[in-house]
Amino acid sequence: MGFHTYDIERADDLEDPGRYEYVSVDELLALFEPSGVVADLGSGTGFYTDAVAPYAGTVHAVDVQAAMHDRYREKGAPDNVRFVTAEAADMPFADDALDGAVSTMTYHEFASDAALAELARVVRPDGLVGIADWSADGEGAAGPPRDQRFAAADAFEAFTEAGFTVERADERRETFVLRARR
Repeated sequence: MGFHTYDIERADDLEDPGRYEYVSVDELLALFEPSGVVADLGSGTGFYTDAVAPYAGTVHAVDVQAAMHDRYREKGAPDNVRFVTAEAADMPFADDALDGAVSTMTYHEFASDAALAELARVVRPDGLVGIADWSADGEGAAGPPRDQRFAAADAFEAFTEAGFTVERADERRETFVLRARR
């Protein structure tokens, strides 16, 4: 996925409730209104996947690192979570298979034309995609180095070029959020 992947040796840090400072569960759910079959791109240890699962029929926890899936399994995953080891640019789903997708603090890891084209392929028409990630315009006090981040305007442009209608793209103190409809 893109620039880097999260260090598996630091995977326990992904379970820190302090992450809600940057995106709350309610905000995440409002970004893409989960229902039916959805994917969590860069699911890691399932911190946010667990929050989405009660609202969806099936959640595909998509991560490029099988070791993250192992950590998630050890922790315990909801029954409706399916593990998918894949890159965002090459997901093993049929065309229009997903009702929606979400990415929380991982867009910077997979952002590319190929990944967004793949997302456009697998999300059904009118399906929603929600992105919350570290912003290049943020303060830089937390998250990856600022030179590995994107601003909301960058994501807006990339999603628009990939054929999505961006309904919301907001900069915040340290992060941005984006809601796009296929």
